[in-house]
Amino acid sequence: MTTEVLILILVIGTALAFDFTNGFHDTANAMATSIATGALKPKVAVALAGGLNLVGAFLSVEVAKTVAKGIVDLDAFDLSDVASTDKLLLVVFSGLIGGIVWNLLTWLLGLPSSSSHALFGGLIGAAIGALGFSGVEWGGVVDKILVPALAAPFIAGIVSAIGTYSIYRATKRTRETERDSLFRIGQIGSASLVALAHGTSDAQKTMGVIFLALVASGHLDAAANMPFWVTLCCALAIAAGTYSGGWRVIRTLGKGLVEISSPQGMAAEASSAAIILTSAHFGMALSTTHVATGSILGAGVGRPGADVRWGVAGRMAMAWVTTLPIAALVSYCIWQVSHGTANLTNTAGGAIAAFVILLIVVGLIIVRARKQPVHADNVNADWDEHGLAPAEGHSDSALAATESSDLATTAGRTLSGATAGVHDPAHFVDTSAGIDTSTNRKDV
Repeated sequence: MTTEVLILILVIGTALAFDFTNGFHDTANAMATSIATGALKPKVAVALAGGLNLVGAFLSVEVAKTVAKGIVDLDAFDLSDVASTDKLLLVVFSGLIGGIVWNLLTWLLGLPSSSSHALFGGLIGAAIGALGFSGVEWGGVVDKILVPALAAPFIAGIVSAIGTYSIYRATKRTRETERDSLFRIGQIGSASLVALAHGTSDAQKTMGVIFLALVASGHLDAAANMPFWVTLCCALAIAAGTYSGGWRVIRTLGKGLVEISSPQGMAAEASSAAIILTSAHFGMALSTTHVATGSILGAGVGRPGADVRWGVAGRMAMAWVTTLPIAALVSYCIWQVSHGTANLTNTAGGAIAAFVILLIVVGLIIVRARKQPVHADNVNADWDEHGLAPAEGHSDSALAATESSDLATTAGRTLSGATAGVHDPAHFVDTSAGIDTSTNRKDV
């Protein structure tokens, strides 16, 4: 096996791993509000989202073209030269590692940050490390990434606020129980549309990265069409990640930002779906997280008397602002390590060094996540001073109402939390699923 093929395999595998983290990190965008209002049970919601992400990935490749050709300056690399080719592959590899690290860190903190911008930041940082600032297609970055990133949450918030206000205005004479019941049914449709839109938009970003790696290795021409196997692999990876359930982020979006009702949830989801699908059609690499969060905030603002937790919103905004530069910084550092190791050994040695760093960071994050479990059985617990992970025995009226057949008492719920997820296919990824790390076991 040649060095180039080894690096290509590592790049493709890591790209699909990023796609997987994108899926479980962004499940909340489609399903957080439906889970919070009880329109869908948690595991049903993630299964539905996973299936629709799979379908959505086949609907368009316009965003993939933006990622493949609109961030890294391919003209700066001589693809007929082996050394230059290996250099481009290391750029892509380092960029992916930066994106994965940021995705996992924000997942650990329960922050709904942008997987898309983590990937873009990673590619930008690695390109700067390899070529300097001239190695980045800044025109494409500004037009199709930064401008949509700034505009999307505001537009989504305005559309969602108007929709929410209109819904409550039109249904003010309807009994609350009847209204909420009808909108819960509607939420199933609107949440499904967001999941479909998410697959259409986000799976393409990994397709673009793999396409870039195939061009770099000489397996594809830059003008070629997207190979079907690339589309299929990316679709399966993001669907599997979505099905695993990113409970930590789901909890923050569903319970931490706004105490959301079903009419608000449907308005937010409909707004998100419309904006994401429109941007995908025009090839804009929009952050579905920014859109979904803006829509939920708009739903809170649009309902008179609703309680929006602006402190939580502020932490989210901070994550948005820092995503691209921090992912870029991580990838820049990874590039320097891998490039330096490659100079001392060979290109394969540099790639392996970067991969080992990734494994160490992932291991540390997993260990930390086990200390603060969030899973399908406590994702809907009331948001209070306990924050992200509810304390053991913490009351949860919403969960008791929607899953009373599964949970009989608070103690029973704690016991369920100790064993939940053992047979869940998400267990090996969402490490908090069903792990009780408390030292006080006498109440169980």
